[in-house]
Amino acid sequence: MNAFEPNLPASTGKRIVIVGGGFAGITLAQKIARPDYQVVLIDKNNFHQFQPLFYQVATAGLEPSAISYPFRKWFQNKANFHFRLAEVLAIQPELHQIETSIGPIEYDYLVLAMGATTNFYGNPSLEEYTFPLKSIHESLAFRNSILNKFEQALLVNDVNARRRLLQFIVVGGGPTGVEVSGALAEMKKFILPKDYPELDFDLMQIYLVEGSDRVLNAMSPASSWRAQEYLDQFGVKVILGKTVNSYDGSVLTLSDQTTLESKTVIWAAGVKAASIPGLEEQAYLPNKRLKVDQFNKVNGYEDIFALGDMAVTETPLPQVAQVAIQQAARLAANLNKKNSNKWSPFKYHNRGTMATVGRNKAVAEIYGLRFSGFVAWFIWMFIHLVSLLGFKNRMQTFINWAWNYFSYDQTLRLIIHSKKENTIPSYQPTIYSSDKKAALVA
Repeated sequence: MNAFEPNLPASTGKRIVIVGGGFAGITLAQKIARPDYQVVLIDKNNFHQFQPLFYQVATAGLEPSAISYPFRKWFQNKANFHFRLAEVLAIQPELHQIETSIGPIEYDYLVLAMGATTNFYGNPSLEEYTFPLKSIHESLAFRNSILNKFEQALLVNDVNARRRLLQFIVVGGGPTGVEVSGALAEMKKFILPKDYPELDFDLMQIYLVEGSDRVLNAMSPASSWRAQEYLDQFGVKVILGKTVNSYDGSVLTLSDQTTLESKTVIWAAGVKAASIPGLEEQAYLPNKRLKVDQFNKVNGYEDIFALGDMAVTETPLPQVAQVAIQQAARLAANLNKKNSNKWSPFKYHNRGTMATVGRNKAVAEIYGLRFSGFVAWFIWMFIHLVSLLGFKNRMQTFINWAWNYFSYDQTLRLIIHSKKENTIPSYQPTIYSSDKKAALVA
């Protein structure tokens, strides 16, 4: 018997259950305006995570609290809203309910907005040894790991062993891969040599591996080549046209059988939709994303919707935040109408794409216009800053960015482990007998 229950109050009107508190989930919950709806948000975390800045937490540029915001605080003043910390286990469409870790929850409308998880393409070695960056927890794990690598590098005398500790490989040339590579390169140039003056930073190399013929494939060739030019200026070694075959924790093998040695590989090479069992096979594509119509209804269901990375429309859309936000806003506007015959179909408006490589170096394509350099970097910072939830988070992030820009320094290089973790090297001292001690003294 489950010790917990959802304990949701009975709804006088229809209940909308939203699974996932990402961009789509919070936008939908915020924009539902009809007082007769009861909105229930379910997430396995009690906070929203601003995914575009995970890499800055991972590279000690921002604190996790700067890009996270509690759901309960954000919706404090929203009537008829309820949040439950839980994990969804299955959908039971015939009963109009979902099974969760805290018990069953009934719905009138179910909205699936769980986003995507890391895609390791069925390779268990990559899943075991590489670092994905799809959550705050994973970003902190990566931050701890890279800082530990430098501490460990001080303790080894073998040059090859030290090189393996100081080489970093980023797999995937999308925005995350490019931004992580640039951030690591900036740390190498401006920050880490001051912390570790005993180390030879010529041993620190950063590789970016991309399977296609250019980085930032979602952008124009001109922007892609400009981004690669910036990476070259930072000393990042870009490897194009090769994929990863395997990684054993020390050696990465590429598709042409060349190898790279490294103790740290960041996996930013793909995503796959999160999924919940219970829907008919007709609802899914082979990659487990859900087929939706022009109103974001899941194929075969009138009361189940999918948004963001989980959903595939007739015309496939990019898996980016703007798609999720716009889909959620359109669905909210439709649900707010009392007559479903007056619902409007979803149409995506591409507002642009951007990526930053480092200080004063970024590329942006907005409404058909291309920018690069300082202007693109400033636009990137402004848009990300205003997109954060909460005034305090915006101020905290702005102060961190300003301090980093003018001081060429960061203040967040902390290794914070859980109580059960112990990464301090273990050394057993030699215990000498009394006779041996006397002999050594003599």
